[in-house]
Amino acid sequence: MLHRHPFLSLLTVLYLGFVGLVTLTPGSEQPDYSWWAARVLDRLQRYPDLDPLTTRLSVERVEFLANIGLFVPLGVFLLLLFGTRGWWVALAAGIVLTSMIENVQRSIPGRVPDPRDVAANSIGMFLGVALALVLTMPATLRRRRVRAPA
Repeated sequence: MLHRHPFLSLLTVLYLGFVGLVTLTPGSEQPDYSWWAARVLDRLQRYPDLDPLTTRLSVERVEFLANIGLFVPLGVFLLLLFGTRGWWVALAAGIVLTSMIENVQRSIPGRVPDPRDVAANSIGMFLGVALALVLTMPATLRRRRVRAPA
């Protein structure tokens, strides 16, 4: 699997390193991302047309959405590595990974494991796998038509 897709494998490993950097860095060495969420909210509140959206958003919700977004690419990468038939393996691998991250965070100073992070990361994995399935569907259907006897 990894030897058939060396560039995708490298990209996946690099992205896993980025995820590890974001999620497993001790709290004292980690930048405070809540300022970023507050800044995004401030920027969105400048547009009156977005009031229905901005009144429902808080820093916690923006961070939840950021956790979802962090794992969408990983879902795409894992599905592409495991193949469309292995979609459930890609999804399970992502859920196991996020559970392991939250478990490891227990032993990292300044980090607090949160079950909501597991939920957000799992949603991101699901969305990434679903997105990759949709994007690869034309090629999958073409391959099936070529293999099917006339």
